[in-house]
Amino acid sequence: MAASLVNPEAISLSASFDDNLKGFILAAVSSVFIGSSFIIKKLGLRRAGALGTRASSGGYGYLKEPLWWIGMVTMIVGELSNFVAYIFAPAVLVTPLGALSIIVSAILAHFFLKEKLGKMGILGCVLCIVGSVVIVLHAPSERSLTSVEEIWELATQPAFLLYTASAIAVSLLLILYFEPRHGQTNIMVYVGICSIIGSLTVMSIKAVGIAIKLTLEGSSQVAQFQTWVFVMVAITCVITQLNYLNKALDTFNAAVVSPIYYALFTSLTIFASAIMFKDWSGQSASSIVSVLCGLIVVLSGTLVLHSTRERDPASVTDIYSSLSPQVSWFVHMNGETWRQNADEELFPDFDAILKQDHFK
Repeated sequence: MAASLVNPEAISLSASFDDNLKGFILAAVSSVFIGSSFIIKKLGLRRAGALGTRASSGGYGYLKEPLWWIGMVTMIVGELSNFVAYIFAPAVLVTPLGALSIIVSAILAHFFLKEKLGKMGILGCVLCIVGSVVIVLHAPSERSLTSVEEIWELATQPAFLLYTASAIAVSLLLILYFEPRHGQTNIMVYVGICSIIGSLTVMSIKAVGIAIKLTLEGSSQVAQFQTWVFVMVAITCVITQLNYLNKALDTFNAAVVSPIYYALFTSLTIFASAIMFKDWSGQSASSIVSVLCGLIVVLSGTLVLHSTRERDPASVTDIYSSLSPQVSWFVHMNGETWRQNADEELFPDFDAILKQDHFK
């Protein structure tokens, strides 16, 4: 009789709340580590760039820099925590909490990279926190999946296949056409590649995470070929992301890269998750509107942070590489002296002194 008084729906809601709480805690821990990794890696890239070819110019000297590897380990710990968070909570809850990593990176950049965080920057941080709280309070519950085959069906539905094809096509266009021409001057090239590929990374990582969770619960998914397809996709996307994220961090100010990357990555990931996992299914209109409002507040906070941060000061190398030195010949002939430009034809008999006129 007592058992019949238990409301199954209440039990389901309680379990859902517990899973969302676990996802929230793991996502918050992840943000601390990832936010710190941006700064540590930036410091490592600076050191490596001072000793050789910069990452933005195709150099890989940062692989020999211990500080960069510390940043990588910190990021891996954060990503692992984020990975587990996706197992328990939907992407619409976990992904926006990445705003906390922006706050961490902005504060650390203020102290370690001398990138000043003014009053408007603090306002941006507050907006990110407020928006995140709204999202957490109105986040939908995770959809229950019992096998990797179910995830595969979601991934191969026409709507998500169209999104995947579009994402790959745009990424290839950015990599093959826009990067060689505008990668060094337009921050959206590198960040765009990271964000688009990142949305696919989250979907594949979430699929792998669910497969691992089901396996640990006794329903092994190891023998399913779909599991390994998701693993290979996740590895490929992660490597691509890291490569272009390194280029973005080495080329532009860390406090600018971080919020723009977050805003674009979050928007695309929530969009991709809504298509693949149907996060909004069964949710009330008020809950959906509340989450979207929270997301808008978070994105506004990132834009405020972006608009109030200063750019990296140009290095000496960058200054000289942006100039076109002109060579002048001071010709001494028959007791007379005159200057002749390098592109003009010289007389065959003369004594010349070569001089660099960098500022002519």
